Amino acid sequence: MMASDSLSRWQAALPFWVSLLLIPVIWLTAFAGGWWVLLVPLSTWWVFAVLDRLTGLNLENADPDTPDGGLKWYILLTKAWAPVQFLTLFGLLWYATHTDHLSVLSKIGLFFGMGVISGTIGINYSHELMHQKRRSERWLGDILLAMALYSHFRSEHLLVHHRYVGTPRDPVTARYNEGFHRFYPRVLWQCLVSAFHAERDKLARKQRPWTDLANPFWRYWALQAGMLVLAFLVGGWSGLALFLVQAGVAIWQLELVNYVEHYGLTRKHLGDGKYEHVQPRHSWNASQKASNWLLINLQRHSDHHYKPNRRFPLLQHHLEDAAPQLPYGYPVMTIAAMVPPLWRRVMNPRVRAWRRQYYPEVTDWKPYNRSLNPLPRS
Repeated sequence: MMASDSLSRWQAALPFWVSLLLIPVIWLTAFAGGWWVLLVPLSTWWVFAVLDRLTGLNLENADPDTPDGGLKWYILLTKAWAPVQFLTLFGLLWYATHTDHLSVLSKIGLFFGMGVISGTIGINYSHELMHQKRRSERWLGDILLAMALYSHFRSEHLLVHHRYVGTPRDPVTARYNEGFHRFYPRVLWQCLVSAFHAERDKLARKQRPWTDLANPFWRYWALQAGMLVLAFLVGGWSGLALFLVQAGVAIWQLELVNYVEHYGLTRKHLGDGKYEHVQPRHSWNASQKASNWLLINLQRHSDHHYKPNRRFPLLQHHLEDAAPQLPYGYPVMTIAAMVPPLWRRVMNPRVRAWRRQYYPEVTDWKPYNRSLNPLPRS
C-alpha cells in the first residue's frame, strides 16, 4: 500500500517537472546556434499557449491540509531547481564565450532564452521558496533571485506586496488604464525603494539602524556581487555582458507577470487609510492546466494571496463568484500586455464588470484610477 501511495504521488507531481525539459532544449540550441536560439521563448510562450488550448482547465482542488510529508516530490522540484539553473547559466556562459560557431546575435538570443528560463521558472520558484519557513528553502530562493540581480524582490514581495496589494501603497498593483510601458519603469524603481524602506522600518522598530547586519540587503548585495564576479571569471567581459542580458530578461518576465496578476483590481477603501482584508477577488485567477504545470500553479494567484503560506500543489481554484478569471493563461496574457491597445480591449471591460459584480455601491472610481504613488507611511 505504501509503495502504491508513493507511486501515485509521484505520478501526480510528474507534470510539474516539465520545466526541467527546458534545460536540454537550451543546450541543444546553444550547440545548434543560428535561429535555433529562439526555441526556448517560443516553447514557453507559444507551445504552452497551444497546450493550454488542448488540455483545458484544471478545476480540481487538492486537500489544503495535506502535510509536507505528502508533498515531497513537489518540494524536491523547487529545491532542485536552484543548482540546476546555476549550473546551466554558468555552463552556458563558459560555452558561449569559448566557442567560435555562435555569432554575437546568436549569443544574445541564447541568453535572452536563458533569461526567459531564469524569469519564468527561476524567479517563480524563488517566489515559492521565499514563502516557506525552512531557512534552507529561503536561501535557495535568495540564490535564484541573485542570478537575476533582483534580490530585493523577496523583501518587496513579503513585506510590501502581500500587505498592501490592491492599494496605492503597493507599487506592483497595476492601475486601471496603466499600460505596461508606463508600469515597468515605474515599478523597477518603486519596488527597490519600498523594499529598502520596509526593511529599514522593520529594523527601526527594534531600535536598530539600517546598517545593522541583520538587514537582508547586505546578503542581497553580497550574493549579487558574487554572481557578477563569477560571470566575469567564467566568461570575461563578454560573459558579464551576457549575464546582464539574461538578468534583464528575467526581470522583465517577472514584472510582466506582476502586471497581469492584479491589473485594475483594488481593495475597497474603508476610510482613515484602512482597506478591506485581502480576498480571492483581488487577484486574477487562471487555471489553465499546461501553463500551471510550467508555472507551478502561480496562475492560481487568487488563492495565493488569500492563503500565502500554502505550498503550490495545494493552491485552490476559485470560481467566478469568488475570483475574477483571466480569459487565457499567462503565456497569452503576458504577450497581450506588451500591446497596450490590445490589452485594454481585452481587460478593461473585465475590470469594469468586476467592479459591478463586487462593488456595485462604489460610484466614483476616480480615486482608484490615479497613478500609483505609495502613500506616506504612518
